[in-house]
Amino acid sequence: MKTIEITFDTFSITTDKSKMDITAIHDFLSKYSGWSGNIPLDRVKTSIDNSLNFGLFDNNKQIGFARIISDFSTIAYLGDIYVLHNYRGQGLSKKLMDVVMGHPNLQGLRRWILLTSTADWLYEKYGFIKLPKPELYMEIFDTNVYTTDKQKT
Repeated sequence: MKTIEITFDTFSITTDKSKMDITAIHDFLSKYSGWSGNIPLDRVKTSIDNSLNFGLFDNNKQIGFARIISDFSTIAYLGDIYVLHNYRGQGLSKKLMDVVMGHPNLQGLRRWILLTSTADWLYEKYGFIKLPKPELYMEIFDTNVYTTDKQKT
């Protein structure tokens, strides 16, 4: 898959996995995300290895991230998307979403999936809607998966 790199002002967005600051991503996801608290570093590394990643940088400092899980034919899941608090309100989340949604390998998909409790206004601009038939949705969701006891099994 072709690497994408876009530069604007002092910022850049890239899909180059080698440029992802896994320590910074892990720090945000494990401590500040609200959806993956205490996620182990090795889990973050594995998720990045097996996904299409979009890193948002100010100069060379990672300040945002988005991750796509997809078969690149029919479906894509958008997850772990964030922009650090100090950089919010500058249009960077919209720019990041523009690059994600415009990626050439993510066009013509039948379904996109996103789970979020924040920024509905942003995702709605890209066509995301609340589930019209939530009764069709099923999941297995373990909120304690990253606790010490669970990781030992």
